[in-house]
Amino acid sequence: MLSPTVRSKVDQLWDRFWSGGIANPLTAIEQISYLLFIRRLDAMDEIRRGHAEFAKEQYKSLFDGKYATKDGSTRPRQELRWSRFRHLPPEEMLAHVQDHVFPFIKTLENGGQVFTRYMHDAVFIIPKASLLVEAVGLIDEIYAELERERNEARQSFQDLQGDLYEYLLSEIATAGKNGQFRTPRHLIQMIVTLVDPKLGEEICDPACGTGGFLLGAYLHILTQHTSPEHRYIAEDGIERGGWADPLTDPRQWAALK
Repeated sequence: MLSPTVRSKVDQLWDRFWSGGIANPLTAIEQISYLLFIRRLDAMDEIRRGHAEFAKEQYKSLFDGKYATKDGSTRPRQELRWSRFRHLPPEEMLAHVQDHVFPFIKTLENGGQVFTRYMHDAVFIIPKASLLVEAVGLIDEIYAELERERNEARQSFQDLQGDLYEYLLSEIATAGKNGQFRTPRHLIQMIVTLVDPKLGEEICDPACGTGGFLLGAYLHILTQHTSPEHRYIAEDGIERGGWADPLTDPRQWAALK
């Protein structure tokens, strides 16, 4: 589902890891996944902060407060944001991500108990500052292109993490060998439509992977509760609606109008 432009950038990212000394494909995907998660933490925190401001609610950011460094001093957590450390000089960026940012994502307190359990033995092994700088730059370019395409196509059903991960696996032909299979998007949409999940029902996907079915169910429910005048036909030909305006606080809906 990735465009040729995005695929080209993902290929460049893969080439950088290969030439940077990480030849094992699964190790490369592992390290790329860490970087994608670190970037997403920053982006999602900003989105939630914006929603809280709009609703005039208080919001406690993951990056509020301070963190302890190895030498016993404390530094502002804001320094751990992707948007902050991406501007550091190469060697300083590598040391900062290795010594501060990566340990931080392994010890998330805010709803991160399950994540930290699986991250217990994770190791950050990007060996060169130049490789990290190139990877950070390419990941930013990939997401900028994905956002541009999403806005142009008005495509709300985007499992970006899954699309990127699937493409990396397909490139090295290891999806089947490693027992990792991702349900194609059109099948997810068909199955979700047939199951027809309702608001208030519990949804469980024991083998959720990147959460494609969970995202599909969420968007299906949003569409159910979006007024007809605010629905649209997405690029895939399916009617979508992300407003859920009948469920929204009247004060917020009035402000949107």
